[in-house]
Amino acid sequence: METAEHIKHLAREGQLLAEAAEQAGSDAEVRTCPGWTVRDLLRHTGMVHRWATAFVADGHTSYRPGGGEPDLHGAALLDWYREGHDLLVAALSCAPEDLGCWTFLPAPSPLAFWARRQAHETTVHRVDAESALGLVAGRSPVGPELAADGIDELLCGFHGRDKSRVRTDPPGALRVRTTDTDDVWTVTLSADAPRTTRTADGPAECELTGPAEALYLSLWNRLPAGTPAVTVTGDDRLARLWRETSPVTW
Repeated sequence: METAEHIKHLAREGQLLAEAAEQAGSDAEVRTCPGWTVRDLLRHTGMVHRWATAFVADGHTSYRPGGGEPDLHGAALLDWYREGHDLLVAALSCAPEDLGCWTFLPAPSPLAFWARRQAHETTVHRVDAESALGLVAGRSPVGPELAADGIDELLCGFHGRDKSRVRTDPPGALRVRTTDTDDVWTVTLSADAPRTTRTADGPAECELTGPAEALYLSLWNRLPAGTPAVTVTGDDRLARLWRETSPVTW
């Protein structure tokens, strides 16, 4: 997926998130993130947007912590979130192709990294915001191409790092296969960090199959275990291991 497409998705998903948050209200429970309210979700996502904007706009070449979450509520919090989202979209849209700044996952360029990362950060949290409205079947869709791209970022990026907690002994292979795109990944699980290849070669003890959107949300633990949209074949121990140990925390 091209950088311009990621920015387009970021803009749309951020607007949908704000609309859902406004409808739900700050005190509404975020069903996909137990313990969070919409207030927590807006504060977190808005902080991440501003954190990312600083790297893109100011060209920081080393890690810098976020600026913290504001003590805002209601309309003021929503305005703050929308302002930060707009600043991020503008920074990415105006950034040069040869942007140099800090990143934390492999990518063709820093600009490509931040556009992709924030597109998926915002998409997943948009799903969270809509869950506060009780939307499941009626939530806004995640297109197959965007969903498959997000699966790739999660498997090859986040869980390609040594800090991934998805470990198992005895080892095994988890295959992920979309039914509405031509994508397949094989995740080798062991006592070491996972290693993912974009191939269906070799045996796999467990396979997850389904539409890209369902797999995307399931792998990010935004769909409940046993969702009928995702078929689990083989040793479901590896599917349970993923659900229990894969969550990415700030």
